[in-house]
Amino acid sequence: MNIQLEQMKQKQECEKRKRIAEKKHKEWVQKKREEERREREQKLSKEMAEKATRELEKMQLQEKAEVKYKEWLKKKRAEEAERKKKEKEKEKERETELQEKKARSEKVFKEWLQNARNKPRPVLNGYGFPPGKSAGLYFFYTYVVS
Repeated sequence: MNIQLEQMKQKQECEKRKRIAEKKHKEWVQKKREEERREREQKLSKEMAEKATRELEKMQLQEKAEVKYKEWLKKKRAEEAERKKKEKEKEKERETELQEKKARSEKVFKEWLQNARNKPRPVLNGYGFPPGKSAGLYFFYTYVVS
C-alpha cells in the first residue's frame, strides 16, 4: 500500500506540475499576445503619426507653392501694367510729335502761302521762256517782244 500511496502522490505531484506548467504556459501565451497587441498598436500609432506628418508637410509645401504662385502672378501683373504704361507713354509721345510736326508743317505752309502772294507773278504768254526773253533759241513760230 505504501507503494500505491507513493505512486498516487507522484501522480498528484505530476498533475500538479502539469497544471502549474499549463497555467504558466497560459500566462506566457497571454503575456505574449498582450505584447504583440501593444506592438501592433505602437506600430499603428507610429504609422498614423508618420502619415499625419507627411500630410502636414504636403499641406505646408502646397501652401508655400500657392504663396509663391500668387507672388509670381502679382509680379507678372505689375510687369504687364508697367509695359502697358510705357506703351501708352510712347503712344502719347508719338502723338505729340505728330501734332508738333503737323503744326510746323501748317506754319511753314502758311509762311510759304504769305510769301507766294508777295512774289512777282510770271508774265502771261511767255511761251515757256523766262519773262519776256527767249534764251537764244529761235524757232519759226517764236517771236518775242522785249
